[in-house]
Amino acid sequence: MSLAHTILGLLQQEEMTGYDLKTTCFDRCVAHLWPADQAQIYRTLDKLVEQGWISCSVEIQSDRPNRKVYSITEAGKAEFIRWLQYHQPLPTLREPLLMQLYFAAQLPNAAIIKLLEQQLAVRKNKLAECDNIHLPKLDECANREQIMQRLVLDLVTQREQTYINWLKTAIDVIERTPN
Repeated sequence: MSLAHTILGLLQQEEMTGYDLKTTCFDRCVAHLWPADQAQIYRTLDKLVEQGWISCSVEIQSDRPNRKVYSITEAGKAEFIRWLQYHQPLPTLREPLLMQLYFAAQLPNAAIIKLLEQQLAVRKNKLAECDNIHLPKLDECANREQIMQRLVLDLVTQREQTYINWLKTAIDVIERTPN
């Protein structure tokens, strides 16, 4: 998976500026799946233009700076369809908290619990972000696009809830474990 393919998918839905991609799409729609900052988005847009997968047109504005509007090309659509059908290997997961916990026997229980509680707060915030994404329930989806987006959101939500449940269990176990 790459940022480039995410941008191709978003531009397939509609043409946008880099700013629109960041604020409307990455910040509101796909941040729970693939976060990106403004600089990454603009660098990737430049590369996609160079590859011929997107085109850029400049909209002249008299009262504001000119806007660069990006749209997907036929070559970009073909690449996006190719990528959609490509089997993705399991991602390499790096969980810093789990590495800390793996070696945490050297710490007092209070320090371990503090780490777990901090992670619990972060995961609860992530779950709240997912809960704030407004998509209809699966049986109420109006089209295939909504169904796909709902399936993805359901998995991310379940993953966060599972992590939260595990963190609560871990805190409980550490609280009962002698130092």
